[in-house]
Amino acid sequence: MDTDRKLIDPERVAAAVDGLGDRAVIDEWARRFSVVADPSRLALLVCIHYAREISVTDLAAATGMTDTAVSQALRLLRAHGLVTPQRTGRVVRYRLADATVHELIHRVRPHAANDREHR
Repeated sequence: MDTDRKLIDPERVAAAVDGLGDRAVIDEWARRFSVVADPSRLALLVCIHYAREISVTDLAAATGMTDTAVSQALRLLRAHGLVTPQRTGRVVRYRLADATVHELIHRVRPHAANDREHR
């Protein structure tokens, strides 16, 4: 905390500083949010969330993207720890790897009231 400044409400400043916590965590989430900010990648995450696990080809069909574009986006999402692959024989399916992203998807695209099994 910058003690050279005249503070209006030091308790609120202290609470804000405590809330920030480790700046490395803030930096990591800022990078993750920048990855999720792309509409195509966000669409992939939403599709993966609803499908629970889904292949590149099926994601391409669901989003109207090419297999190559989906693969490239998944590579980035995987590098940021947002999705994880699961191989079954020759088929690789992707699923969400992060509980926080799962919760964010509920904010972006909430489930219908009668669709409780995904929650």
